[in-house]
This record gives sequence, structure tokens and C-alpha cells, in this order.
Amino acid sequence: MRHRTAAASALLAAAAALVPAAVPAAAAPAGAHGAGRETASPAGRDAALQRALDGIVAAGVPGAIAEVREGDRVRRTSSGVADLQSGRPAQPGDRFRAGSVTKSFVATVVLQLVAEGRIGLDDPIGHHLPGLVPDEVDGAPVTVRQLLGHTSGIPNYTDVLRRDGDDPIRKLQNSHHTPRELVELATKEMTKTQGTPGAKESRTPGQPRKWAYSNTNYVILAMLIEKSTGHGIAQEIDRRIVRPLHLTGTTIPTTRQLPGRHMNGYERLPGETEPADFTDFSPTAFWGPGNIVSTTADLNRFYRALDSGRLLPDRLLREMRTFQETEPGSSRTYGLGLERRSAYCPGEQPVWGHTGSVPGYTTFSFTSADGDRQITLAVNTSLTIPEKAEDAAAKAFSAALCVK
Repeated sequence: MRHRTAAASALLAAAAALVPAAVPAAAAPAGAHGAGRETASPAGRDAALQRALDGIVAAGVPGAIAEVREGDRVRRTSSGVADLQSGRPAQPGDRFRAGSVTKSFVATVVLQLVAEGRIGLDDPIGHHLPGLVPDEVDGAPVTVRQLLGHTSGIPNYTDVLRRDGDDPIRKLQNSHHTPRELVELATKEMTKTQGTPGAKESRTPGQPRKWAYSNTNYVILAMLIEKSTGHGIAQEIDRRIVRPLHLTGTTIPTTRQLPGRHMNGYERLPGETEPADFTDFSPTAFWGPGNIVSTTADLNRFYRALDSGRLLPDRLLREMRTFQETEPGSSRTYGLGLERRSAYCPGEQPVWGHTGSVPGYTTFSFTSADGDRQITLAVNTSLTIPEKAEDAAAKAFSAALCVK
């Protein structure tokens, strides 16, 4: 996530919507440059967090909001504005589009269905949704586990949509797709790839597939939930997670509008003098992998409940937290709808949670390995977030998650 200038308009036009947000590089460890003494106390950490959010806004992001928990102590803070037109200040309770954080919710519901015996984690998806995807990919069936962990080998439909015309982001904003249409975009891409010279020789049938992030996986999983329960994905997430946990700010919208008090989402597009408003967005564009609207408090509460075993039996929580390498050398590993990051707290256990990025919004929600510390940070820019804002966000993570 780097700032794009007008000279890089072609790059922005090809930017992938709904990718896992790039967590900023880790800040200096506690004690470096005299920072440790300043942030050793709760008051010092609060001050560091506020300066970090102010730094995000000073770098060019309209607004930033965060909730940090340390044990039973909760700190909520904000900086900047939620609405550039009215100047309304951003507030910690504002709603926002949480993007791929949705994947943790969907994965939790799928694993609940596994616990209930309705589906098997290693079931071929064709047993439940026959004909939706090829019977075999690289010589083996696609399983529920592989969809959850992004090892299915099914292409990312948003990579296809980003190539659609001269203004793919706005086109997606105003689009309408059925879930099956989104999956078909990806499976047609597979047919094209298989027809290219050398493609057959590059595949090793029966061997484990490499990790490759694909939003299509979670469209299929949302369809699996609906097929297995006979209810809509929004209804199942509401019944199984939102209502039991009293997540009063969390919804899955069925219209373009973002409900309740919220931050507006903006991008600084090449050649445009004013930030483009992406607050209203098609509810079908990211159906399954990234359509939840939430708050910082709700996301912290959700991951805390997940960590405590309120949502899943221990054996399936362990499956969810079995992390594997993503890209060689990356500080990120991936489980079943969860990310783990090791870059933030040198000498400490990695933090876990998920990131989210859709046009206009970036979300980071992470919990320390011992479950004692959490941060959910949301900003109202994504594709064009400045590098200095990323650096400031790293300082917020350090203040919230690292033991000083």
C-alpha cells in the first residue's frame, strides 16, 4: 500500500480491490531512541497511540479510529475527520467497511458447521456444491480446508474485475454480481491459464498446492454456508456470532449505503483534485470475502470471544490456528481465516487476527499471542494510503501490542 501519483495511473487502475491489507513495517523496538521509558506506563502508551493516529492523519489520511485493550483496560481514540464535506470528526464508535476481516467471521461459521457434523473439513467442495468448480484442480479435488486456507488453486475473481475497463474501481462500486457469477469469473480464468503454452508441464498433479490469496474461496464458502443451513450468509453470521456476542455495530448491508454513524471512505485517484468518495458501494461486489460493516469495539470483542473458546471447540480452534507460510520470507503466515504476523514485537510471540482492505477503508485487527492485548485500527483510505501513514500505523501497533 504505497501512495500513487498521477504518473502511476495505470498502476492504480490495476490495483486489486479487497486484497489482504499490507501491515506496515514494524516500528523500532521499545527502548530504541529512548522510546521505551516513554511508553512503559499506560499513560505513556496512550500518548504514543494518540500521536500515532495523529501521524496517520498528518500524512494525508482523512481519519483514523482505534480501540486498544490491555487486560480489562480499554482505550478508544480517534483523529481527523469522518466526512470531508461536513468536517465531522472521526469517532471511535464510527462504523466502517471491514473488508477481509469478514473472512474470520465466515471461517468461524464454517467451522461451527464442521463441529455440528454438517460438513467435513476435508470434504471435497463438489460433494456440497456439485458443478460449481472443476472436480479436480492440479490433479486433486478442492476441499473445504483448502478454501479456508487459500490453497485451493482457484484464481482470485477480483484480479479479473480489476482489469475490467479504464476505471475498474468505480465500475466495481456500481456493479451487481451474483455469487455464482463471481465464481465463474475465476473458473473461466482457470480455463484460460490451462490453455497457455507450458501450463500443463508446470503443474504437478496430486502435490500440495501453494498458498495464493483468493477472494473466490470465500464466495464459495459463503455459498456452502447457505447450502448447508438453508439460510442466507447474513442471517447465519447474525444468529451465530453477532447476536450472541452483542455486536451492535456489525451488519452485512444489502444496499449500497453504509448504515448508521460511520466514516466515509476516500481515495485520491490520479488526475483528480479532490478525494473520491467510495462510501457507498455495491453489496454484491465482495459478497462472502469482504462485505461486513463493523466497529473497532465489535471486532475486538469478536476476536476475544474466538480466543476464549466461546465460538469454537478447542480442536477446531487449533485447526484455525495452524498457520502455514504464505510467501517465502514473509512475516505473515495464514491459518483458516486467520493471519499471524511476527514483525511487530521483537522477541515476543507473533500476533494474530486479520486485515481488511476495500476501496476507501483499511482495517487491522490483531491480538497478542497470550490474548491479553488487542488493537483494531481503521482508517478511511486504502488503495492510496501514503507511506508515512503506514509508518505511523506501525507505531500504533507497537504501542498497543508489544510488552514494554
